[in-house]
Amino acid sequence: MSLRERQRLQVRADIQRAAFDLFARDGFEDVTTEQIAAAAGVSASTYFRHVRNKEDLLLDPVRQGGAGIVTLLEDRPASESADLAISRAILERSNAFESSEIDQWRAAFRTAPHLMDRVALIAPEHRDRLVELVAHRMHLDPENDSRPGLLVHLMLAAAEFGYRQWIRNPQKRGASLPVCVEGALDAVRGSRWRTQDEDDTKGSDQ
Repeated sequence: MSLRERQRLQVRADIQRAAFDLFARDGFEDVTTEQIAAAAGVSASTYFRHVRNKEDLLLDPVRQGGAGIVTLLEDRPASESADLAISRAILERSNAFESSEIDQWRAAFRTAPHLMDRVALIAPEHRDRLVELVAHRMHLDPENDSRPGLLVHLMLAAAEFGYRQWIRNPQKRGASLPVCVEGALDAVRGSRWRTQDEDDTKGSDQ
């Protein structure tokens, strides 16, 4: 990564951190872009070079995981069935967040409940790549068989449900983000996605 790119990411992170603090303290609707820029120590013009709108500051941390999930799925052992591989890739990505950062994000997000239904783990282009990878593991043509696309859709929907549950319930003890996501993924994972040989080999992972 070039120095310029690192600097760009640092400015964006500073803006995001300042926004989370302000949202958590004052509420999403009551915080202005000017206040965020001032708290981050940047000009308004610099702010708008890095941020399209306030909503993106809350939604991007989840979206940015999309490419990571694709890479993690590509790196999963070839011996894993499709449902296990994609669920473990999603869960590994959910475990990658720093505890302090994710708690700050949740506190900020809870002041913008109208954005809850817009929580999305992945961009369309990354979703298409996940379908390709899952279809390869299932030995199916996704153009002629809907099962790879359905598995990807259900896994991502389950994970997004887990994220929303975690955001809504900060008082629930032991319900960390990975715990909430894994519980949701478990509802999708199962032998119906596997060949008989895969189920015989990996049934112990249920």
